[in-house]
Amino acid sequence: MKTQKSLVGISRFSVAGFLVCLVVLFIAAPFAQMFELGRLIEPSLLTATLISAVLAVGHRRQVFWLAVLILMPTVVGRWLNHFWPETVTPVWFLTCILVFILFIIIQLMRFILVAPRVDGEIVCAGISVYLLLGLLWGFAYMLVAWLVPGAFFFDGRIEAPQEMTSFTSVYFSFVTLSTVGYGDITPVAGVARMLAAAEAMTGTLFVAILISRLVSLYSKQPSATNKEPQE
Repeated sequence: MKTQKSLVGISRFSVAGFLVCLVVLFIAAPFAQMFELGRLIEPSLLTATLISAVLAVGHRRQVFWLAVLILMPTVVGRWLNHFWPETVTPVWFLTCILVFILFIIIQLMRFILVAPRVDGEIVCAGISVYLLLGLLWGFAYMLVAWLVPGAFFFDGRIEAPQEMTSFTSVYFSFVTLSTVGYGDITPVAGVARMLAAAEAMTGTLFVAILISRLVSLYSKQPSATNKEPQE
């Protein structure tokens, strides 16, 4: 059994705090542009969410420091690109954050798959992974749009900037992940179509796997009658 010294001042319960940060990020980010300091609010929320992700998965010292190692170039690249875009291209930041999010997803999935029983932490971890999948593909779409101009077609009837911004990419990602498909944004390049198809399949498979895992864990939990002491 691990002692408290083997931890780095955090616990697995912080997964709930990470989920709260994710929800705040998704809700507040589109409204941040309405304020004068909106350009600072979005990267600040993203930075806070990434830090909370490290706290959520860093219950082991090795995992914690590896997450910090991946986080540092991600955060530095994001803020350098924000203030001095000529020094750091979006490709650097997007590549780093894709690696970081994928690392967090792997750690949370490992936590879900080895958990002995269903509790609030498992539920929060499952929801967090689903939201992270949407965020992961959102940044991947931004990277593709940057590397392959014209990779996405925007409906000309929409009175909005016809570019793959951070909010637009996340919006398209979750529309694809949930297989809704409004048709206002269409992937036309081969790599963009491949990503969209892979995300749609991942969203469906993840929900099926998560439900089956939770049902399996719940069925193994002792019932209330079995917990009663026998006379």
